[in-house]
Amino acid sequence: MTFKLKSLPFAISCAIASGALVASLPALAQTTEAAGGAVPQRVVVTGSLISRADTETPTPVQVLTAQDIQRSGKTSVAELLNDLAANGAGTLGTGFSGAFANGASGVSLRGLTVGSTLVLIDGHRMSPYAIGDDSQRSFVDVSNIPFDAIDSIEILKSGASSLYGSDAVAGVVNIKLKKNFTGTRLTAEGGDTQHGGGATHRASLSTGIGDLDKDGYNAFVTAEWRHQGAIKVADRDQFAWDNRDWRSRGGNNLTLGVPTSLNGNLVAASSPFLYNPSGTGGANNAANFQFLDPSCNYTLYRAGGCAVRDTTGFIQPESENLNVLLGMTKKLSNNWELAFKGSMFKRDSVNNRGVPPTYSPTTYAGATTLNNGVLVTNVGRVPSTLFAPGAAVGANLTNTFANNARLYGYIPGLDGASQQDNTSTSTRLALDLTGSAYGWDVNVAGGLTKVKVDIDYSGYVDRAALYRLINSGQWNVLGNNSPALIAQVSPRFSNSLESRLNYFDAVGSRELMQLGAGPLALAAGVHWHKRTWDAPASSLTANGQVGNTSAFVIGSETNTAAFAELQATPIKNVELHLSSRYDHYDTYGNSFTPAASFKWTPVQQFALRGTFARGFRAPNPAETGNAGSFFQYNAINDPILCPTGNQYAAGTPVNGACGINPAYVQTTSQNLSPEKSKSYTLGFVVEPVRGLNATLDYYRIQVNNQIVTAAGNDPNYVPTFVRNPVSPTDIATGVGQNTVVGNPSVGLISYAQSPYINAGSTKTSGIEADVNYRWRLPSDMGVVRAGLSAAHTFSYEQNVAGVVYQLAGTQGPSIVSGATGSPKNRAQFSLGYAQGPLDVNATVNYTSRFSTLDPSVGGDSCASSALDVGGRTYFQGLTQPDYYCHVASFTSTNLNVQYKLSQNLTLKGSILNLFDKQPPFDVGTYGNASAQTSYNASLHQAGAVGRFYSLGLSYMF
Repeated sequence: MTFKLKSLPFAISCAIASGALVASLPALAQTTEAAGGAVPQRVVVTGSLISRADTETPTPVQVLTAQDIQRSGKTSVAELLNDLAANGAGTLGTGFSGAFANGASGVSLRGLTVGSTLVLIDGHRMSPYAIGDDSQRSFVDVSNIPFDAIDSIEILKSGASSLYGSDAVAGVVNIKLKKNFTGTRLTAEGGDTQHGGGATHRASLSTGIGDLDKDGYNAFVTAEWRHQGAIKVADRDQFAWDNRDWRSRGGNNLTLGVPTSLNGNLVAASSPFLYNPSGTGGANNAANFQFLDPSCNYTLYRAGGCAVRDTTGFIQPESENLNVLLGMTKKLSNNWELAFKGSMFKRDSVNNRGVPPTYSPTTYAGATTLNNGVLVTNVGRVPSTLFAPGAAVGANLTNTFANNARLYGYIPGLDGASQQDNTSTSTRLALDLTGSAYGWDVNVAGGLTKVKVDIDYSGYVDRAALYRLINSGQWNVLGNNSPALIAQVSPRFSNSLESRLNYFDAVGSRELMQLGAGPLALAAGVHWHKRTWDAPASSLTANGQVGNTSAFVIGSETNTAAFAELQATPIKNVELHLSSRYDHYDTYGNSFTPAASFKWTPVQQFALRGTFARGFRAPNPAETGNAGSFFQYNAINDPILCPTGNQYAAGTPVNGACGINPAYVQTTSQNLSPEKSKSYTLGFVVEPVRGLNATLDYYRIQVNNQIVTAAGNDPNYVPTFVRNPVSPTDIATGVGQNTVVGNPSVGLISYAQSPYINAGSTKTSGIEADVNYRWRLPSDMGVVRAGLSAAHTFSYEQNVAGVVYQLAGTQGPSIVSGATGSPKNRAQFSLGYAQGPLDVNATVNYTSRFSTLDPSVGGDSCASSALDVGGRTYFQGLTQPDYYCHVASFTSTNLNVQYKLSQNLTLKGSILNLFDKQPPFDVGTYGNASAQTSYNASLHQAGAVGRFYSLGLSYMF
């Protein structure tokens, strides 16, 4: 990340200043008088409802200005916010293309998940994304908010439910869009990666008329287009972290199409083949294989010569953004002002879930489990996985064995892996009326917000249709099938999901009286919002026609609230705040959340501050409404069909019984109560000399009554596995790796149901620091800027089923958002220099090492953390080297240079990941591009992308 986060007084003073290079006065000195004796400008800072001149509030707030954004070299807000030092475990990035909420990005302050960080637009609620993170947590997608529409971003790092209500448990990110604009600005830039893929282009136009002070109005429009190319797994497979062959690292060879003991020496290869499971010697006998074209044979197959390269998986999905913001502000009589903003932010992205589907026993076998936990045996299922002797195996091909045989291979003609073309359109209409009446400063606001996601599905298989066409001889298993046949085997289908949130806010504030050393100020307000979530399951997955499921949510909530804040200075240099809020939800009842804070400024250069706050997260429609989804979280051996864990033990089904990740059907509950939190902060602000300021804050947050799934969280929960009907499968004889076809004693595991419950808690603590220095060099030699933003986690304790686990510095909690990990330290150091037309900024981003263990899911052994935590089979059956028990630290450096060629024309160039640092291995994560890649896409995506160059121009007239 190339921007630097500034402490609030410094950043706002820069924004108010007449130019980027004008030095700001120390913020604490501005509490009494601004430069030149002018009356200091009063602003309302996120985390308070009362305007103030001293913008360093008792609560820790960081701000990112529009200038910081331009200096970042980034091209999306999602990339920008992902590098926040306070952004922790559970963050959702675009590198996780297989996520439930594919294509979207969310912020997780203090590692408490995206559901506990409230994202506001201009201080008001925005409709959450139409797909929940892990199908559960509601969050605002920050990936489609355009750069040029943003005036600033304020990050409140303290519990704020007493003012903002639900979800503000870990903090608030308030994205402030531009209020007005005059003139016209054109920008264009393009960039590319050194190692291929990921070419990015962006263009924007902003134009506005009217001067608020002179003309009494302003109207402007900002339009932005951005296209980011895909980076495929194949674009980086020259690097070890993107290579399935782990033999040189002490592990297994997981290369697609290569037979090993892990897959029973039976795996889909580059050429389809028939296998006789009843033949002598099993997969170790060439006589049991019938390859269907000459490009591969048994000798090549066993030697790994029929391997398959993953050309469909994404490291970075392709995306395109088209964003339009319209703003109009009109001054009314008596200093009232009416502002309107209308926006449409649209993002198209392509997301997939791995490699293409194959001909294999799992392609056909089993029943269909619908999202609500209903097992359907007569839809999408085929009568057998076996082809009889002499039977057609596609066009002009037959089974030449004297026994029943199975077909293995990749299905040709499909559009790669199961893929979702996702179009997300966020619309927002907002009115704000501000002014003064009867001694009160008043703000009345209302808005209509909506997020609609349209998804086109491709690459999914209608198993019954495929089986029917193969047996009738119409389908050529080698390829060259007609579009009509392909449409039968892999039908395309669509779905629309919608999330709406309409709100009304009214807030008034005034000074009531003098109390002690200053005024007693009061702010009070009311809030109302109605949210609806209409996200049905896609048609062909809902009825079981294709072999996949998709999460669904249908529900609503209505929230009515009243809140108030008091600010007082009872004695000189001591500022006190009290606030509270009463919320009523029609889904569960009522919540009351108080908060208190103080700031003591004994001398002008030093202030001590602290806060206490209660917070809550209301259960949302995905947890209480009509909703369902599937999830996996642990690796087990089937207690009946693989009791010893040895897939070649006599009587053990070789396929689907050992080392499996069973599916769980997530069900909702009508009796959930909200999550509740208590948070504390204590810190200081110091500005010892002109241009230097620093903040250091300790935080402690405890979240109780968490809404979690019963599996793994309820000590009394014992999964009752629903099993598929018994059907023939390969069963080990107990002699070597020989198998026979037979019926197991029970069917293979299909799923177990797991309801949402209130259980357990999370407690985290740490410190966060910001140090910034601005030095004007003598003799007009320019200005040097330096900034450090750092976060250290002391503790991250999770109570699971009555057992407390320490997860700071580990992979845990790995059940959240792709096992993003919980490194103890994150930091950003920026160094900038400006003189005349030149502005140079470099930023170093640092993430410390952490363990791949997660004791909360039983991952407490270095010998097996890849399998225990991420479900990865890199070392299954072997001893995992200690080297892979930790994820190494990662440091990347970004460079951004801007030069004003003329008064109106600016040239910009950036190099992200300047030293082309590769990501460290992370064998415990699953939030990346399948088992092909072994890096952490949330923390180390910059390394996977590699060195990125960009060049752009901006013209203002």
